Amino acid sequence: MRYLLMCLAVLSGPFLARGADATSLTLSSSVLAQGEELPGVYTCDGADRSPPLAWSGVPAGTETLALVVDDPDAPRPSGWVHWVLYDLPPDTTGLAEGVTTLPPGAREGLNDWRRTGYGGPCPPSGRHRYVFKLYALDQVLGDQGRVTRDRLERAMAGHILEQVELMGTYHRRR
Repeated sequence: MRYLLMCLAVLSGPFLARGADATSLTLSSSVLAQGEELPGVYTCDGADRSPPLAWSGVPAGTETLALVVDDPDAPRPSGWVHWVLYDLPPDTTGLAEGVTTLPPGAREGLNDWRRTGYGGPCPPSGRHRYVFKLYALDQVLGDQGRVTRDRLERAMAGHILEQVELMGTYHRRR
């Protein structure tokens, strides 16, 4: 199914809602520059807490935001999912380091450890990329149950107004 979604993305763009105009959605972190190494404290080798994230430029018409963090270099065809958040209020401007209390209305899905919450990078070998993907959506998704990234992507299809990515890397120093 993931392969089908990727093919659709190539054919129709990033599942943008009809009539959506791109703005300047940005995603940043005070501890991570694009393409740089994620500090160890945010990994399984450290405190394994989520890094601080900030965003701006949420497009008009956004009803909710979603955040997915994954490792496309994991030794599985679909990579490895580290965090799934959705129904973040559109006026939210970020998440604090080590966030444990989500903004009102926000929901968490399952990561690939089959639990909610952030699970930091812990690559078995080599340097891996970790992609923080923020989506602006034109509708609230509502309770999706124990939603995985793949199910969330299906629910978001056709409702993405804009998306942005922040990528960091990590390798273990055993």
